Amino acid sequence: MAGKIPNTFIDDLIARVDIVDIIDRRVPLIRKGKEYQACCPFHEEKTPSFTVSPSKQFYHCFGCGAHGTVIGFLMDYANLSFVEAIEELADGMGITVPREDSGSRGSNTAPQEATGELLRIVEQASYWFQQQLRNDDGGKKAIEYLKKRGLDGRIAASFGIGYAPNSWNGLAGALGTSAQNQQFLLKAGLVSQKENSPEAAYYDRFRGRVMFPIEDHRGRTVAFGGRILDQGEPKYLNSPETSLFHKGAELYGLHRARRAIDAESRSIVVEGYMDVISLAQFGVDNAVATLGTATTRTHLQRLFRLAPEIVFCFDGDRAGRSAAWKAMVIALPEMQDGRLTGFLFLPDGEDPDSWIRNHGKEGFNQQLDQAISLPEFLFDGLTRQVDMARMEGKARLVSLAKPLLAQLPQGALKEIMFARLSSLSGLSAGQLGSDQSLQKAQNTHNRNRDANLPEGQLSPLALATSLLLQNPELGKTISNIDDLRSLNIKGANILLAMIDASLNTQEQTTARLLESFRESEFHSYLEKLAGRSHFVDDQSLELYFNDTLDRLLYQQKEQHRLVLLEKSRQGTLAPGEKEQLVKLLQTRVVDRE
Repeated sequence: MAGKIPNTFIDDLIARVDIVDIIDRRVPLIRKGKEYQACCPFHEEKTPSFTVSPSKQFYHCFGCGAHGTVIGFLMDYANLSFVEAIEELADGMGITVPREDSGSRGSNTAPQEATGELLRIVEQASYWFQQQLRNDDGGKKAIEYLKKRGLDGRIAASFGIGYAPNSWNGLAGALGTSAQNQQFLLKAGLVSQKENSPEAAYYDRFRGRVMFPIEDHRGRTVAFGGRILDQGEPKYLNSPETSLFHKGAELYGLHRARRAIDAESRSIVVEGYMDVISLAQFGVDNAVATLGTATTRTHLQRLFRLAPEIVFCFDGDRAGRSAAWKAMVIALPEMQDGRLTGFLFLPDGEDPDSWIRNHGKEGFNQQLDQAISLPEFLFDGLTRQVDMARMEGKARLVSLAKPLLAQLPQGALKEIMFARLSSLSGLSAGQLGSDQSLQKAQNTHNRNRDANLPEGQLSPLALATSLLLQNPELGKTISNIDDLRSLNIKGANILLAMIDASLNTQEQTTARLLESFRESEFHSYLEKLAGRSHFVDDQSLELYFNDTLDRLLYQQKEQHRLVLLEKSRQGTLAPGEKEQLVKLLQTRVVDRE
């Protein structure tokens, strides 16, 4: 969906969710004092070092250094994008994620209302198309087509199949009865506008087609696919990209297939609407289809969140194998240990629709069980491209395989596939540069080192920022705020913004402060500061924080004094700077006494 998610919505969402509840659903937590603990989900360990703080709404692992807010946890744990993590939290609370138009500075209500109106008009269009299937003369031809394809009325109704009459203004005339509705139909991609038309006339985008409603992952109708009945191109026509519909993010039939995917622990990706519907008619309910685009990482991430195995089912011709190879390349970065990806190529002239009609559910599932695994498919495809009987061929294999294998996440699968490459090429793992265990150990060592730096290595600014992040209520104890606003140190603006946020927001938390700076270049550093241990008791915290601020102000004075001294030596003091230098020198003498 286009448009930025308003920061106010994100802040409110963070304030309303409980990180303990969200994480506990995925990683069972045990209460230990004021915090909760578990074995870290991001690295192997026997003794729990993963802690979750309900007061800070922040998690931190003292073993591997992983840390963050509830949004960061969902992004890392479930491989979600930032937007998907927001949507996941909002879905759990029954909240619609608002979007604001580019450059919008006003209320967030209007974008939400516009989205609601677009959804309303698309749903009305879906109902209208279904009516035309039963009532329009052309609908009879559509029904005959569906029967010829072997679909019965029950399955057609289940998927909401309809018909778009072969008319220029059927839908536009039926629903576009107001200027507002006409605009919504246009924005939803259901009608087009005549160019250079003074009357701003609209005409139907879909004409003479069997209509397949496309639902998003939440089950809302957001777009359509239309299959031509008579002669014409294109054979299949999808809705264009709109604020509701992004074909690279949605999968046909996903909302309907969710339960079956979970039950089967496997999803099936096919190439077309009819494949999905025919499979469902024969009891295979865990199939989905891409929507006129190649498989994307978003598609895979959504499917892997539902089940650990994905099987791609393509035609066995050259085009099908090409599509499968592209899907395999996209899948590589998502292949965490425990996930499975397979590729099923049906015999020439067959597709899932025809195969299941001829062989039934059992025959189709037998084919699924014989799908080629991703490692097998990758190495089979590469070895076909080279002459393995020649040394140059083996060298070519290494050059082709290494960039692909490098995309795999660290883990056993990556090591096993490098071992397979080693066996095929005759090169050792060291020669291939594939000592993954050593690299993983080095990465863990580096993270532990960064996570446990001695406190003395933090500058006064970093220390003050860290203390305020962990204890936002400290912002209300500051007495020299005006002096702090004069700070001229990189990063001071972040500290000042946090102070203002702690003064202006009740019940401020570590998580809310962090998320307000997600788009900042300092965000990852702030996360580290939020996870630092300072070993200061509650009674001394306020004094320690304000003393750190005093040190910060003194540091700036010292820097300014040194600059003025150097200018004095060079005889370049500007008017008024001499008095500043004298005052700073006097202040320094007083501070020493």
